[in-house]
Amino acid sequence: MQIINNHKFSDLNNRLAKSVVEMPPSGIREFFDLVAQREDIVTLGVGEPDFVTPQSIIDNAIESLRNGFTYYSGNQGFLSLREAIAQYLEELYQVKYNPKDEIIVTVGVSEAVDLALRAAINPGDGVLYGSPGYVSYSPLIRVAGGVAQKISTSADKAFKMDYSAMNLAVDEKSKILFLNYPSNPTGASYTKEELLNIASFVQEKNLIVISDEIYSELSYNDNHIPFSAIDGMKERTVLMGGFSKGFAMTGWRIGYAAGPKEWIYAMLKIHQYSMLCAPTIAQFGAEAALKYARADALKMRESYKSRRDFIVKAFNEIGLKTINPEGAFYIFPDIKSTGLDSYTFAKKLLNDESVAVIPGSAFGSEGEGFIRCCYATKMEDLQISVERIRRFISRL
Repeated sequence: MQIINNHKFSDLNNRLAKSVVEMPPSGIREFFDLVAQREDIVTLGVGEPDFVTPQSIIDNAIESLRNGFTYYSGNQGFLSLREAIAQYLEELYQVKYNPKDEIIVTVGVSEAVDLALRAAINPGDGVLYGSPGYVSYSPLIRVAGGVAQKISTSADKAFKMDYSAMNLAVDEKSKILFLNYPSNPTGASYTKEELLNIASFVQEKNLIVISDEIYSELSYNDNHIPFSAIDGMKERTVLMGGFSKGFAMTGWRIGYAAGPKEWIYAMLKIHQYSMLCAPTIAQFGAEAALKYARADALKMRESYKSRRDFIVKAFNEIGLKTINPEGAFYIFPDIKSTGLDSYTFAKKLLNDESVAVIPGSAFGSEGEGFIRCCYATKMEDLQISVERIRRFISRL
């Protein structure tokens, strides 16, 4: 074999997908590279429950292995799990889905988001999303070939999208409205009246909707209302839910999407080639969660609520104005009074007091001047972190 030249191949970066090369790394994970280098950190950073998965879920999953269920499921997920999801959604939220063709089981809600976007976006389609918002939304829109169109929200409106903000962002390219409530990072959610206003906007602009409601089980003030339960929205909405947050199953990587059969089928076609099926052991665990662990989920929610009440009061007393979140397990304190930008504040707090928080700028430019703190950690650590932050603020 003749070697043409001995020059080292050096332009691989130019051969990779431009959309991926230009994609910024996650602001959350980038910051936690710093945390990994330190010991004795009190962390309010990683957004996952501090509870172990309920025992009934673990037992059911282990039993499935003992019974030899170590094979693939169908691409769409076990029918028994889809039936349990359909029953759960109808019992809790009075929204009906056919488990045979309107529900797909996914590898967490993260895969569901990716599938829904790729199934709906043609190159150049606009996708409206709220900012500050979860770090993956904008990059996934771009990777799917869409145009990310942010809807700016602010603390004075409790980080909620309203008609004026949505109308400023929409244009002739807009095709999809992406919702996330209760929200990561702000904990904001919506009343029925507010959802009706969003639905009117959706109808007026003839949009379709992707609604990430992974924190639906962690709604504190009122019962959660899925967007698809709003009159006229079910036929144009993909509802996403899962088990990571409400049932403490983050490592199981199991979620679902429910929506119009045409959209679900389009998602299924991508899923069967890229993922084949969700892990079967996790599917057995998820089915057990819906059948046996609802009481456990309620207990965890009440624990988070008491921690929320503690930390919101504490941060406001420190002088960092904090809106009381309506759901999820995050607070989004305003740190502008310190004179520091959010990244400098978070890095300096980590270095000086060994407390880890996430810079608000990781969630979009509208998050600058804020930090995200996760209160899904034991009360003792919350108390320690509050005292350290109080000390840190007093020295600025």
